Amino acid sequence: MRYFFGLGVAIALLLCLPRALRAQDLAPRAYVITPIHSNAVTLTYSFYDGSIDFNGALPVSDAKGKYSVPIFGYYHSFNLFGRSANIAAALPYGVGNFQGTLKGAGTQLYRSGLVDSVYRLSVNLKGGPAMPPREFVKWHQKVLLGASLKVIAPTGQYDPTKLINWGTNRWSFKPELGYSQRWGNWVVDGYAGVWFFTTNHDFWSRNSFFPGTRSQSQNPMGSFETHLSYDFTRRLWVSIDGNYWVGGTVSPGGVENPLTREKNSRLGGTAAIPISKHQSLKFSYSDGTYIQYGGNYQNVSVAWQYSWLGKPN
Repeated sequence: MRYFFGLGVAIALLLCLPRALRAQDLAPRAYVITPIHSNAVTLTYSFYDGSIDFNGALPVSDAKGKYSVPIFGYYHSFNLFGRSANIAAALPYGVGNFQGTLKGAGTQLYRSGLVDSVYRLSVNLKGGPAMPPREFVKWHQKVLLGASLKVIAPTGQYDPTKLINWGTNRWSFKPELGYSQRWGNWVVDGYAGVWFFTTNHDFWSRNSFFPGTRSQSQNPMGSFETHLSYDFTRRLWVSIDGNYWVGGTVSPGGVENPLTREKNSRLGGTAAIPISKHQSLKFSYSDGTYIQYGGNYQNVSVAWQYSWLGKPN
């Protein structure tokens, strides 16, 4: 009994933890451009609290999780063939407690460690030429079209002999198209992308239950996101945020489980507040509106950002 309980909860958490950090992101103004050689360092603290919905894939009930993720991020903009472009990188660290019940038996789990690092390259396609600061201050946004590629690298904590890991031991890629349009103080954003995943060839292997090795794969997953924001000043703004993602059926050991197909959405809000010439704070909150399979978490995030202009030395 304890073995099957531990197996059920562990598989569920393994599938839901990395997904919660990836698919549930809400990022307003991701395609709004900055002058070339803009730099920013961001320290973010995100707190998640909620349940895990299994959609009948596992006979586990009352599964809950409460975890925090501090994140260090860096942003730099540059000129790419005359268009505005930027790169961003983020290094998260996860600490959390989880619990669940199977046939009246319960258990609790604790994990801490590095989460997979995230990298993003974004390029403007229309409406945002590369501009130095003196030209940028005279420029007014109308319609922006952009494209990006987000990559999640397998740099997180991962032990193939254990089911619960913050890392995924695979690469993830999301090509995305983004749209942004301004009407006075209002800005509307919309993004559409697809997540692709490589195979984890060392999934829960080389232990007393599975002495050999086996794989875990995941189907592509569509991702859609929209935001409506309002500027009070150039750097003080608020937004209403929403997203929807679908697909991502998982195949542990080469056997596809259709009950793991996601069809989920979240709704939230964001506020950006300047506190000095170079510093600002960002507050955000989101909650699940419809969760078919996966983590149904409330999320509160606070970020401090320091930005400056100039080429890196």
